Amino acid sequence: MSRAIIWFRNDLRLADNPALIAALAAHDEVLPVYVLDPRQHGPSPFGFERSGPHRRKFLHEGLADLDEQLLAKGSALHAFAGQPADVLRRVARMWDASFVYTQGLNAREEVLQELEVSRELPLLLHGASTMLLPGDLPFGLRELPEVFTDFRKAVEKGSPVRDTLPEPVSIPTPREWRTRPLTVEELPIGKPRIDRRVVLDFQGGRAAALARLRHYLWDTRAIAFYKETRNGLIGADYSSKLSPWLASGALSPREVFHEVKRFESIHGGNESTYWMIFELLWRDYFQFIAAKHKSALFAAGGIRGSALRGKKEVELFERWINGRTGQPFIDANMRELAGTGWMSNRGRQCVASFLAHDLGLDWRMGAWWFERKLIDYDPCSNWGNWQYVAGVGNDPRQGRRFDPERQANTYDSDGAFTRLWNAD
Repeated sequence: MSRAIIWFRNDLRLADNPALIAALAAHDEVLPVYVLDPRQHGPSPFGFERSGPHRRKFLHEGLADLDEQLLAKGSALHAFAGQPADVLRRVARMWDASFVYTQGLNAREEVLQELEVSRELPLLLHGASTMLLPGDLPFGLRELPEVFTDFRKAVEKGSPVRDTLPEPVSIPTPREWRTRPLTVEELPIGKPRIDRRVVLDFQGGRAAALARLRHYLWDTRAIAFYKETRNGLIGADYSSKLSPWLASGALSPREVFHEVKRFESIHGGNESTYWMIFELLWRDYFQFIAAKHKSALFAAGGIRGSALRGKKEVELFERWINGRTGQPFIDANMRELAGTGWMSNRGRQCVASFLAHDLGLDWRMGAWWFERKLIDYDPCSNWGNWQYVAGVGNDPRQGRRFDPERQANTYDSDGAFTRLWNAD
């Protein structure tokens, strides 16, 4: 009897899951496992906890949904808290498993986890977090362009987006494995108070992800106006809001790409449908940048090795995180983040710029705070975007400051968003 562990990470789905498909093809039985690493949820370098209640709630819902998916296929999810190498070694010994299959990730801590596990067990990595596979790029990661436009032009000429992989019909698992349900007590579950002003009732898991994808593309056809509305601030459908499910892996970027293409085949493509794929390319780009630059993505000087240094004034930082800077548009966005775990892309650019350029704070303080708060936190996109705005990353302009008053006048001209979130 050949048995392997399938280690779920940021791929909380059964469909289009290369690691799962490979494990099922090579072994008689698989053991689905999720490991919450306390090192990624404890104190940040600036003292506050790295995952807040909104993130934890969304993760818990995603895990519960994955367990339901597995139960329907004759399996079950076992969730543990601990360092992955220790947990997976114990599971392998207890259940006589010989291999670990998992999604290969690109950020510093995730790569370290893989190295630690590989010292204990044979580890087979499979890519699942990007729309394009590294081997399908027209260059190696060492030659990856440092400017997104150069990357985009090169891959649009000929890098294919592969077909998605089907969901397994069944997932053979030992009978005893299925008798133990997912125990949420092992995980630090968040129970946040969700502000009634939230733009969307975000629920973790694949069922909610597919419902949102269907709503945005097919029920409302809102995607046809995405480019015109994507900077909106109030309401559910000015943007796709798929990023939380992409970050957790309840959806794969390839699934979104092919669904957009299917929409275009029926309703026709336009600049907005293209722009959705354009944003998926940005997401890919930051994944590949993380793989290329490794720890530099998290360094104060960024991937440029800049001498830029911000101050670490706690009082100023607390005013920023609590929406008490005195700049109404910035404060409104920060209060939305605090109350919901969500902020628009336009808002993120503005508050990041304000922290780095107006307050003169260390940009990493903001990046760590976003990790704590955002339900769509992805290390590569988060740290890549913060470096971009702070002027130590991939922005060829360097030092991209967003004037908050001008941004408010352009994107909140009637003041509705600012009033909504600044009302106590």
